[in-house]
Parts: sequence; structure tokens; C-alpha cells
Amino acid sequence: MRIRFTASKAPAAVAALAALTARYGQADGRVAEVIVALGGDGFMLQTLHAAHGQRLPVYGMNCGTIGFLMNAYAVDDLPERLAAAEETVIHPLAMRAENARGRVTEALAINEVSLLRQGPQAAKLRVSIDGRVRMEELVCDGALVATPAGSTAYNYSAHGPILPIGSDVLALTAMSAFRPRRWRGALLPSSAVVRIEVIEADKRPVMADADSRSSVCDVIAVEVRSEPAVRHRLLFDPGHGLEERLIGEQFT
Repeated sequence: MRIRFTASKAPAAVAALAALTARYGQADGRVAEVIVALGGDGFMLQTLHAAHGQRLPVYGMNCGTIGFLMNAYAVDDLPERLAAAEETVIHPLAMRAENARGRVTEALAINEVSLLRQGPQAAKLRVSIDGRVRMEELVCDGALVATPAGSTAYNYSAHGPILPIGSDVLALTAMSAFRPRRWRGALLPSSAVVRIEVIEADKRPVMADADSRSSVCDVIAVEVRSEPAVRHRLLFDPGHGLEERLIGEQFT
């Protein structure tokens, strides 16, 4: 099996890269059959985005902190682990954000698209689903749209629901909602188009972000939808796949 190793800059990941390439070699990206990512969840997201054009499966080995998207790190028996690994396919979100100067930024997010207040005052947001206004005014620190794969990340910290990996559902979650008081969000079909407009954008500036990779300041409107045409392939050791982890996370 031709393996392409990639690693974050963390010392543990750099050491793991040296050990694994010494043992198994380093395949050229043009002939590789699988990518092995060494690092934490943030680096895994980075690798998945970078591997999109190659359409290669990515097998993560945890050299970071939490490693929710990763497998356990070990040098031995890697070809056997890769051969036995189970594949999970996930689809990202597509973000289209317009700022106050009329500039439009488009980006993909595997975990979530989030809107966050930029200043000391709470944001005022208008929420529309599929062209219909569902909430005229949401006063909050921010709001996010999360995929099932990302539902245990920022979404879960904001008290949003954990979504089964096979569900055709997105989570719309508010952060520190002030009005409506304690509004926690909504579950939406994956086909939904979510549009969030910023009210009083000059007084209450808001930024948008896709997976902490593509930040846009002073947004006036953000549109989010699932992008089924893009497929990210993740590999997990048998019995430790993403679906099992999403279930297990709810009982810890």
C-alpha cells in the first residue's frame, strides 16, 4: 500500500512522521493510495480540505489532544490497520459570506460555519430558512450551522445537539442567546438553505468563519448549505468509527 504521510508542526507529530516514514517510506502524492495524517483534530480538518482534489481516503493518527477524528497512534502493523479500516463519507457545508463592502467570500466547512460578534455588543441576526424568515431578531453572541461530523465540536460546546453521522440533518445553534431568551436552536434537513442577515451591522459588527480557516469580518449576510457534491473519505479502525464516537460522546 502506497502511503502518503503528513504531519502537523507539533513535536509529537514531527517525531511520529520520522518514525513512520523510516518504517514504511513516503509515497509521492501522485501515486499515493491513502493519506495518513499525524496530529490533532484541527490538522485532520486541514488535511481533509487539502485532500479534496485528490479524492484519497484519510486515516488520522492522534498526536494531539482530543483526537475525536483520529485513530490511536502506533508504529506497528499500519498496513494491516489500513486494510481493515472502515470508511465514513461526510459532506461539508458551503458558506457564502458578504461583507459591508460588497465582497463575497466562499468557503467549505467540514465541522461548522459560525457567526460571532466582533465587538462588545451582542449581535442581532435575522434567520431565514429556504427563503422564509423564521426569526426576525435573534440577539446573541453568535450562531452556527453544524454538520453531524462537527456536531461534537463547537456546536456541542454551545449546548447544541449531537447528530448521528448518517442523519440528513444540520444543527442551527445559538451562542448565549439573549432574545429569545435561552433559545438553543433548531434541527434542519440537510437540504435546507440557511441565510443569516446582520441587523445594525455598523453598530454591532459580526464576523463569519468556516472551520476556523476562512474568516470574514464585517459581514452583512451569510448563506450556508450542505454541499453533497463534495465527499470527504475518513478511515477508522473497526469498532471505533465516527458513528460509535458520536454515540459514545453522549454518555461520557
